[in-house]
Amino acid sequence: MDNEDQEIKSADVIVIGGGNAAFCAALSARETGANVTVLERAPEDEAGGNTRFTAGAIRCVYDGVEDLRVLMPDLTDDEIAKTDFGTYTQEQFYDDMGRVTEYRCDPTLVEILVVRSRETIRWMRDKGIRFQPIWGRQAFKVDGRFKFWGGLTVEAWGGGPGLVDGWTAAARSAGIDIRYGARATGLISDDAGVRGVRVRQNGHTTEIHATSVVIAAGGFQANPEWRTRYLGPGWELAKVRGSRFNTGDGIKMALDIGAAPYGHWSGCHAVGWERNAPEFGDLAIGDAFQKHSYPFGIMINADGERFVDEGADFRNYTYAKYGSVILRLRGQFAWQIFDQ
Repeated sequence: MDNEDQEIKSADVIVIGGGNAAFCAALSARETGANVTVLERAPEDEAGGNTRFTAGAIRCVYDGVEDLRVLMPDLTDDEIAKTDFGTYTQEQFYDDMGRVTEYRCDPTLVEILVVRSRETIRWMRDKGIRFQPIWGRQAFKVDGRFKFWGGLTVEAWGGGPGLVDGWTAAARSAGIDIRYGARATGLISDDAGVRGVRVRQNGHTTEIHATSVVIAAGGFQANPEWRTRYLGPGWELAKVRGSRFNTGDGIKMALDIGAAPYGHWSGCHAVGWERNAPEFGDLAIGDAFQKHSYPFGIMINADGERFVDEGADFRNYTYAKYGSVILRLRGQFAWQIFDQ
């Protein structure tokens, strides 16, 4: 059914987007027996939103290695023997959420995220998503054993691309209709609520009616005008590490029918990035343009001056805010310097 040149007149559930959140919503709806259509704006070879550009790491609660073995049955006895996985309790997860947001996080949503994190990963596993320890980024050898830190222990097999591929296979197996190159342009609504979606595909606009619509179309980071409008001057010059298709369409169509703006509009996840990287994410490179080694050296600006405390905290708790700091520097760049 994928990408056939035919009009869909109706579906029980329409999911706008084609990344991790979108496929989770689609498979969850399909479990109830709903007829589900996924609308992915990108062509199939670029599908997956920002999920495809990530390492596929997912934070979840675990009380020990036995919890991890449920998620990663491929773990060998030898790997377990040479690794200190530690724990990541609900209390630690709550503390980290408060720590990185300065306690400006919605308590209800945080509770759902934390309390259901382990069961959600198990559900993903049951749907066919494979996981492995994130050895390459979140573990270091201490006295001959790998030691995980920071609560980030699990990643999807094959990283972000592997996660998208896994979800796509699961969705097709479940009979979910995936439409590529299908750009949702607006919601169809009346006084009773949302009734469907207007879709532009293959040069034609179609109205698809549905009982429920889930918007999982990502943010507006690939829209330079919106970045400047909400994040401030200079942000139109920032590099986009992810998909070029995340231009805020989902947010706009919700606002157009009266949705309430919510959240931190003038802030974002912004990391140190290779200055010579392309304007948008490169699928061949993924997130390898990142520059996150500053805790092992110093960063200096164009005048040769330090401008942050590189050791203020572990990297996991600081890297997502240093991109915006660098963007405010003269020339919008910095150097990382390491000794011999």
